[in-house]
Amino acid sequence: MAAINQLINEIETLPSEYIQEIMDFVGYLKLKKLKSIPETMLLSEESLAKDWNTPEEDRAWANL
Repeated sequence: MAAINQLINEIETLPSEYIQEIMDFVGYLKLKKLKSIPETMLLSEESLAKDWNTPEEDRAWANL
């Protein structure tokens, strides 16, 4: 948590014209993380959800 506070303090000391650049970088980092997820996992999620998101499945996993 200290690192987060330190980062916020650093950002607060920057001139306001850098805020958009920081936001762009944060967006880049999020996109980079998302791209590390295998594409097949992302593509199969919707298809598998049809079988997983059912009352029967919920009951089967309720006690775990």
